[in-house]
Amino acid sequence: MTEPSISREEIRRLSRLSPFELKGEFIRLARAYQEDRPGQKARSTTNMLNAGRGNPNWVATGPREAMLALGHFALAESRRVWTADNLGGMPERHGIAARYDRFARTHPDLPGIELLTESVALAVERFGFDREAFVHELTDATIGDNYPVPDRMLVHAERVVEGYLHEELMDGRPPADRLDVFATEGGTAAMCYVFDSLLRNGVLHRGDRIALMVPLFTPYIEIPGLADYAFEVVRVEASSFVETGVRGWRYPTEEVAKLADPSIRLVCLVNPSNPPSLELSLRVADQIKRIVATGNPDLIILTDDVYGTFVDGFRSLAAELPRNTLLVYSYSKHFGATGHRLGVVGLHRDNVIDRMIAELPAAEQDRLARRYGSLTLEPGRLRFIDRMVADSRQVALNHTAGLSLPQQAQMTLFSLFALMPEGKAYKAKVQGIVRQRLGLLLEGSELRISDDPKRAAYYIDIDLLAWAEQLAGREFAHYLERTYEPTEPLFRLAGQTGVVLLNGGGFEGPPWSVRVSLANLDDLDYLKIGHHLREIFQEYHEEWQASRP
Repeated sequence: MTEPSISREEIRRLSRLSPFELKGEFIRLARAYQEDRPGQKARSTTNMLNAGRGNPNWVATGPREAMLALGHFALAESRRVWTADNLGGMPERHGIAARYDRFARTHPDLPGIELLTESVALAVERFGFDREAFVHELTDATIGDNYPVPDRMLVHAERVVEGYLHEELMDGRPPADRLDVFATEGGTAAMCYVFDSLLRNGVLHRGDRIALMVPLFTPYIEIPGLADYAFEVVRVEASSFVETGVRGWRYPTEEVAKLADPSIRLVCLVNPSNPPSLELSLRVADQIKRIVATGNPDLIILTDDVYGTFVDGFRSLAAELPRNTLLVYSYSKHFGATGHRLGVVGLHRDNVIDRMIAELPAAEQDRLARRYGSLTLEPGRLRFIDRMVADSRQVALNHTAGLSLPQQAQMTLFSLFALMPEGKAYKAKVQGIVRQRLGLLLEGSELRISDDPKRAAYYIDIDLLAWAEQLAGREFAHYLERTYEPTEPLFRLAGQTGVVLLNGGGFEGPPWSVRVSLANLDDLDYLKIGHHLREIFQEYHEEWQASRP
């Protein structure tokens, strides 16, 4: 056995880092594994298998082609207004729909033009748009010649994205109330804006009690601990087992019951979860609804539903508890668009946050009136979602706020594509990709997990101590705990096999758990990762056997 080229003390020290920072050390060890070593057989043909980050290795090509076709039309419109070398004008609205039809007829072989035409037709039919206005919005947005107006989101783009969220995150059964949408620079920006504006508007205060449903994406764990917030955190833990050695990653009733304490002002969750990758069960959703109805009516729910499209029939808490829920969503995972930075915050018109702001004491109302008074003569009537837009630009730059317009056009085309038969077929394909990879990982590792129809399978979080119990009983699991640091298997895995995974403890999961992304490597790589995990565990098992009297 080759020991990891790092001391136990150093492992313990590095384990205090965020998993995404600790990953850098794993990558260093994996790269060293790839290099030739004196006196050893060259290993340069061995690939590092980095399943530590969730960037998918697929992309949605159809809506991107439609965007490129739209770009050709938009430039033709610009040149129509003002023709000179490398100089054009702003696209004109009058007659633009008829000009688009003529462009589409005369460019039938342009890649993406057919899907673009179908997208425009779907938007007009489904949302009742004026065709001239919609085509002009798309065209002008693609050119990017104007500031975003409205700053929160373009009018037609917002309606399309609302329809997409209704279809994909609310199972086509949305609440009657209108969902307002704020387009942001990815889901990460959405998170920052939400926390910042809740504090700035006196809805939350430094030191307040909030709950985190863990395991959880690490920024939701780390942001509350920053000095600006210093929130007191209550953990709601997915601690259930379906059988000995098989963790179910579900929330027991007694854990969810913590949310009934009215001193808890906010609860954050990722649904389906990251890293366990499971949709919140109906039992838990119903329990939270009862808590809001009876014990904690002002509880604010922040749900990040980026993986919702990977579970058929997914239904967000934003649909079940629209008055209490802030919805965060990113287009990054489903469409393979992490580099585009496309995210949204959604908030229903009738919501507890606006009511809380309206009921603030007079001194707080005066403070907020001064903050937002340059934007409107009635700052008290400014809704929270529009305050987020202003806060995102320090209020003074609200007139230049908003997501890049070409990005809003791409977001619109992604959304329309998802509502088409072609988009439904694409969705089934990417769901199939991650499920196949999960099957190969389990085959290689010979690991058994619970069968759960709510599994998104974008990640898997493996509890190594539970696995140890499966293999050899509780005594073996206790040996691992006594003898090694919880992250030691990850250092050994990287140093001996070139496999990079993340530590689940960094997501507030069990310390001896590891997260495997099923999105970013080739299918057969997951069979290899499974084999390597099994080999490493076999080493530990042999060490344990040798240590026994």
